[in-house]
Amino acid sequence: MTAEASDAVEVRNALLRLRRATGLPVAFGGLLEAGRQMRISELSGTATHALRSLVVTSGTGLGGKTVALSRPCVVTDYSASRQISHEYDAPVAVEGLRSVLAVPVVVRHRVRGVLYGALRTAQPLGGRMLDAAVEAARDVERALVLRDEARTLAGGGGPGAGWEQVREAHAALRALAPRIADPGLRAELLGACALLAAGPGAAGPGASGGPSPRVRLAPREVDVLACVADGATNAVAAQRLGVTAETVKGYLRSAMRKLRARTRGEAVVAARRAGWLP
Repeated sequence: MTAEASDAVEVRNALLRLRRATGLPVAFGGLLEAGRQMRISELSGTATHALRSLVVTSGTGLGGKTVALSRPCVVTDYSASRQISHEYDAPVAVEGLRSVLAVPVVVRHRVRGVLYGALRTAQPLGGRMLDAAVEAARDVERALVLRDEARTLAGGGGPGAGWEQVREAHAALRALAPRIADPGLRAELLGACALLAAGPGAAGPGASGGPSPRVRLAPREVDVLACVADGATNAVAAQRLGVTAETVKGYLRSAMRKLRARTRGEAVVAARRAGWLP
């Protein structure tokens, strides 16, 4: 899966979580492209395609205001609001939207995208809805941070983009292995994963002879870390591995403790250095 496709999946999943948490019937969003323009690429619950591929410029409309101010913005009646400019009234009217909220996706103090939630009636959107939308944006932010770190590691004297494909394959194989009933076949698949982890991208004491004996991770901890290294949020990792998001959090906390890591990104780096991940 390309980085762009992975980013789209993260936005799409965040919109679904936003709708479930808030009860809002419509959600949409996208990431910034060149300059200060954002393209709405993902739609959830819409009745038309009026908003698809709409390009929003910083400072214009509700989303553009959110990009410019780098903070959530809300209007109770979009077309009548005096708090925003009205360049996008036509597609908003075609979709029949009235009350709309927009929250920024912010990575390292830079807005990288916007998530919207909307009603087709004019009524106030409460703080609970805004909080849920902000949390959905945080999920996308965490995924983008991890992906940025992976790209930096790949470009910093490492094996480059080709090695990123190896890492993606490793994560996919780790997620597949628990579903294989045949123990012999499953062991062969995990052996292949170990070979990938010990390839030229692995650094540190486990790089040539398997994982470092000083750090012992459980198989499911490695599975979760492989998903995290591929940029997956807890919810996406849970879907891939067939477990709950709370279970993913538990394995991740345990792995971070063993690796003496304070963040998800640090855990991935430490696992690579110890030879557990490619």
